[in-house]
Amino acid sequence: MPEHECRRSFACRAVAARSPAIRHSPFIIGLIALTFGLAACNNSKSLTKANVDEVAEGMAKKQVESILGPPTTVDTKDFALLKKTVYVYNQGKDTVTVVFKDDKVQSKASTLSE
Repeated sequence: MPEHECRRSFACRAVAARSPAIRHSPFIIGLIALTFGLAACNNSKSLTKANVDEVAEGMAKKQVESILGPPTTVDTKDFALLKKTVYVYNQGKDTVTVVFKDDKVQSKASTLSE
């Protein structure tokens, strides 16, 4: 049945009204969004001294994120001639700070111990 006829058809409207997928779609969409949100939280990596030691000067942001995971906070400042970004990773009382100059690692600092 063509779509324009289906919209007017009582039978099509009755089937759509009884369909649990259509009737509960806001609930299902919310559940799917929650599932993806929780999965994203579980993708964070544990900070270790060994991981921090892998981060080297000149690395790109994506390389750092592949080693340390997504940062807890990001602070970006665009100056006339350069872009400075600071990634801060917090894990309990420990902090790792990675400073990027023009999207490449310039320096790093860590309070992690062995």
